[in-house]
Amino acid sequence: MYLEPFKLKELPFRLSPDPQFLYLSKQHARAKAYMESTLWFTDGFVVITGEIGSGKTTLIESFLKEVPADVVVAQINQTQVSAIDFLQAVLLQFGFSPFKMRKAELISTINKFLVEQYTAGRKVLLIVDEAQNLTMRVLEEIRLLSGVETTKDKVLRIILAGQPELNDKLDAPELAQLMQRVRLRFHLQALSEAEIKSYIQHRLDVAGAGDREIFAPDTYTEVYRYCGGVPRLINTLCDTAMMAAYTADRGAVTRADIISAVRELQWVEYSARPRPTPTTQPQPQEP
Repeated sequence: MYLEPFKLKELPFRLSPDPQFLYLSKQHARAKAYMESTLWFTDGFVVITGEIGSGKTTLIESFLKEVPADVVVAQINQTQVSAIDFLQAVLLQFGFSPFKMRKAELISTINKFLVEQYTAGRKVLLIVDEAQNLTMRVLEEIRLLSGVETTKDKVLRIILAGQPELNDKLDAPELAQLMQRVRLRFHLQALSEAEIKSYIQHRLDVAGAGDREIFAPDTYTEVYRYCGGVPRLINTLCDTAMMAAYTADRGAVTRADIISAVRELQWVEYSARPRPTPTTQPQPQEP
């Protein structure tokens, strides 16, 4: 592998959502600030959307790493589930064994738990990633949970994160009541061409490169041309290009290595890629 030749401690362009590698562009910083606001305000949802590979999950992991000890978190990532499965998943995150409970008992147990945590001075946060896959029934259950309150405050903080079709789903007329609960809504755009160099250098720096320029100046335009500023695509292309430079016994990544990587990946320019379209997922059967 190319770690030793490039004098790196870690692989800089892994696809796993490692929060230490998070590059806080202005947009990502704003989205994270919106997430952090849920720790101080209880009067509504926060909704974060972005294309596949835009950094939503890494952003969530970075946020969770910094959550104070007095916050109880339920993080749900499997979202193609029925309402009962979803409620069970929430209770599992809270430390319960809920599989023999009927729906009414599931809801009652969650509500009681939320009030108990509030009384004990703890905050409760529900984060749902890939929320675009939630059924209307599950979204309605989330709305009902968000209404649990004491005489002073709502007791459940909620962040929904997902692909752009989440916005389309939330705008449906049957979810008008839920949308009234949304306080902050933000869409993560792709990185600009100017941000790509900072993004690449940040990840190299975290991996041990320091201020060394491993990518030649003329590579960044090519990266933007084929990745369009999407972090996951940038990671894939840069990792492949570093392998190309390594096998060619070069100490830096050149434009030729980027082109070689593009050919190996069989990519076209980003502007020529078909735009992602919402897919119809099989819906879980509701009882």
